[in-house]
Amino acid sequence: MDRDTLTYGKLFVEKWTGNKDWLWGEVTFANGAGWHNYYLWLGMVSVFFFVVEIIRPWRKDQPVFRKDFWLDFFYMYFNFFLFGLIVYNAASEVVVKGLNDGLIYLTGFNFQDHNPIKNLPFWAILVVGFVIRDFTQWWIHRLLHRVNWLWEFHKVHHSVEQMGFAAHLRYHWMENVVYRTLEYLPLALLGIGLHDFFIIHIFALALGHYNHSNLSVHWRMQGFVFGTLLGMFVAFTAMGGWWNDWRAWAVVAAFTAAFTLFLGRFLKYVFNGPANHIWHHAHNLPEPRRYGVNFALSLSCWDYLFGTIYIPKDGRNIRLGFRGLSSFSGNFFSQSIQGLFIRHKANDNE
Repeated sequence: MDRDTLTYGKLFVEKWTGNKDWLWGEVTFANGAGWHNYYLWLGMVSVFFFVVEIIRPWRKDQPVFRKDFWLDFFYMYFNFFLFGLIVYNAASEVVVKGLNDGLIYLTGFNFQDHNPIKNLPFWAILVVGFVIRDFTQWWIHRLLHRVNWLWEFHKVHHSVEQMGFAAHLRYHWMENVVYRTLEYLPLALLGIGLHDFFIIHIFALALGHYNHSNLSVHWRMQGFVFGTLLGMFVAFTAMGGWWNDWRAWAVVAAFTAAFTLFLGRFLKYVFNGPANHIWHHAHNLPEPRRYGVNFALSLSCWDYLFGTIYIPKDGRNIRLGFRGLSSFSGNFFSQSIQGLFIRHKANDNE
């Protein structure tokens, strides 16, 4: 075994061990119960949407504990912790190192040392990381629908028959292999660290919960929430201790008013939402759209730019799923081996 192989193997073990220890510290709160605790954030975001769904449901006849609610609840922790944050984060570190070493060997250029965003302000790094990650995920999502063997795995996510926030995280563990590996490569090469990725991940988590939730939010309310958050973000990055500065609060108030009164109506062209995403899960799609529509995870702008947007009417009560769903297993174990030992067929939406 050569020295390079030993180096990569040692890197994987170190990263896997570190991630494993970090996970245990998060679950047991040994790392603390502050804002940086991922376990706490996942719980708080989930409870928030669960409560709002009870107070103001879009589909009022849908049970609070809808079909497969507890299955989705289990998926939330299984996917985001055991696979998403541990095994494949460690594996991606190895792949990124190998890719960077290959570039150095072939061109003499060290991309990680000369990446174009390393000198940007922290807020700009977060924005760039978020946009690049979401754009990468959008293309991966299209592949999951277009490539037959990937669709067999993605069927697990589309087996949802009653939509709710927790449906966001019902997906086959193999999707972690595909998503996490491909999405993390450009981020790691650009120098997006684990701390940066954590913040981006939490924001995307909240948007993903919202997109799958049983909610319908008027554009003015969306504008109020987004305008306030954006105003606080601008005030914080521009003024530092903004909570003690009346000028910073004036900035927050200006952003809130602008989006509540005017700009909120345009947010649907930028951010994904339940009225948009419900059609992604539609059981019946027209022939030209048989491979799927509305692939956005966080940013809907990609669907508008590339012509995959499809919102023909109010989709509140449309049928969800895919052809053959009635014979698809609702058992976690069966879903976990879905696509591994079968002969791959054509996309069920054909």
